[in-house]
Amino acid sequence: MSVPTHTKALDLAYIALMAALIALCAWISVPLGPVPFTMQTFGIFAALGLLGGRRGTLAFLIYLLLGIVGLPVFSGSSAGAGVLFGATGGYLLGYLAAALLFWGLTAKLGQTLPVMASAMVLGLVLCYAFGTFWFLTVYTGGSGETLLGALTLCVFPYVLPDLGKIFLALVLVSRVKKHLAL
Repeated sequence: MSVPTHTKALDLAYIALMAALIALCAWISVPLGPVPFTMQTFGIFAALGLLGGRRGTLAFLIYLLLGIVGLPVFSGSSAGAGVLFGATGGYLLGYLAAALLFWGLTAKLGQTLPVMASAMVLGLVLCYAFGTFWFLTVYTGGSGETLLGALTLCVFPYVLPDLGKIFLALVLVSRVKKHLAL
């Protein structure tokens, strides 16, 4: 059975719109040391919640590819593959891992609000793990930075704001998803 053309076009439009939302959210940036505070977490989890795991992950991949090829979509309007090798590169890869985790969990357990909330929080933990590992191995250059020091710089200040962004994404999903032709 073939998917109607209008459904494919609608899917593409939603995916493109969510990739743009992620970029806009990344531009909302406040420098706080090596890792800036952005609304990117909200954009990614809103895309996943609204579009589901597959299409939400595709929206993030498009956003990531746009930044890698040189469009200034990353935080601070930065761009290029070099951003992946900077302080935030691990978080960008962590977001991809979070999206894939969300996709897998919701495909297996369903798209209920509790499952999505759990998948988002677990995805955030996974993102923190990638980002902290990246910070320790690449960004500090083996300077002897401790795990506690890296967590103090890169995770602890962001936990409550990021949980707030997940909460906002879930509120958006619960109010808007039923009105979308998905």
